[in-house]
Amino acid sequence: MQRSAPRTRLTRILACAAVPVMLVAAGCSSDSDDSGKTQGQGKDKTASSASATPSPSQSTKTVDPARFAKLPEVCKSISAKTTASLVPKAKTKNGTPAVSSDLTSRGGCSWNGLDDKGVKGSQYRWLDVSFYRYESDAALGSGQDRAHENLAKELAKVQETPGAKKLRTVTATGIGDEAKTVTYQLRKTDEDFAYTSILVRTGNVLVLLSYNGAGYAGADTPSEKTITNGAATAVKEAVAAVAAANK
Repeated sequence: MQRSAPRTRLTRILACAAVPVMLVAAGCSSDSDDSGKTQGQGKDKTASSASATPSPSQSTKTVDPARFAKLPEVCKSISAKTTASLVPKAKTKNGTPAVSSDLTSRGGCSWNGLDDKGVKGSQYRWLDVSFYRYESDAALGSGQDRAHENLAKELAKVQETPGAKKLRTVTATGIGDEAKTVTYQLRKTDEDFAYTSILVRTGNVLVLLSYNGAGYAGADTPSEKTITNGAATAVKEAVAAVAAANK
């Protein structure tokens, strides 16, 4: 292994989650005859009466209202103290916001940097967080249900990470309404990276957080426990920020 790796190899890649698939529901209704039957002559009278029998009116579908109407300012959803601890030498201390065409529905922010410890090697860290908010819609379902469905889709994407080794998924407790933690290892830039992704649903909002790191120039790869504990601390702050933004 060389003394240090070129920093150009530590490129930042923030993947935007896919826009949820929109489901279209179609309904039909029929008008009923006030009289309940029509007048006919001879043999047609019975048939006419049957065809005029009113059909039940279709009830209007209702869904629960979305719990949260706003998203927090993403780059401030995790405290500066926490980001400084998790990414000691972040290139941008205040975070780099992700491009979004609608900040009321989606947003993201990331921090990354290399902490050079001289002869003891270097430590690289990357932290990113994304928020997705879903409205309630009679055709698509409640915001909470839509967030639940998309949590499953995002979890499947993480679990299918190309090249992931020792991947493990567990249910995370005490965070939001439901949460999953995924840990795995990935070989990149000739180094072993430790990854933890935590996916949380809080009401009608998804919070997706990823934290990873690697040792360079002879430094050890951070332990799974170190990365997972750091990710848990950050995601709890991000979930709390959603509630705070809607007070």
